[in-house]
Amino acid sequence: MREIASTEVPKLRVCLESLAEHHNTVSNNFRGNYPSRPYENTLKLFEEALINKTSRIAVAEEQGGIVGFCKIDICADSGRIDYIVILKEHRGKGCGKLLMDWAMRMFEEYDIHRIEVKAVDGNDDAIRLYEKYGFKINAHILVKGR
Repeated sequence: MREIASTEVPKLRVCLESLAEHHNTVSNNFRGNYPSRPYENTLKLFEEALINKTSRIAVAEEQGGIVGFCKIDICADSGRIDYIVILKEHRGKGCGKLLMDWAMRMFEEYDIHRIEVKAVDGNDDAIRLYEKYGFKINAHILVKGR
């Protein structure tokens, strides 16, 4: 596991595609609506956030290839786990735990104690992972349309 530079952001596209496929499978209400914006736009936002130092991204690798990543956002006094993705064939091998441990260490280094994470309704595996780290549901966000 390691952090990546802004120049490496395009390597995350395969993970974003895998996440969209997963969300389109597990979402209780919005199957078929992922991704919500073009991958190129998301990757550009990632790159800008790394350059501006408002985000950090760590990747899990196996045999030289990226098999997952975690993107965290740092605000003045709060943090957000913006993305955590593990390719389907690598789930259940501890990569999610490694990335979550990294994220929690980063928040600790920044002395951030309020951390948010959003999960797609129906993504029960992700919700269970977050709950293991002490996250609890604070709100349900209802959306009409795409």
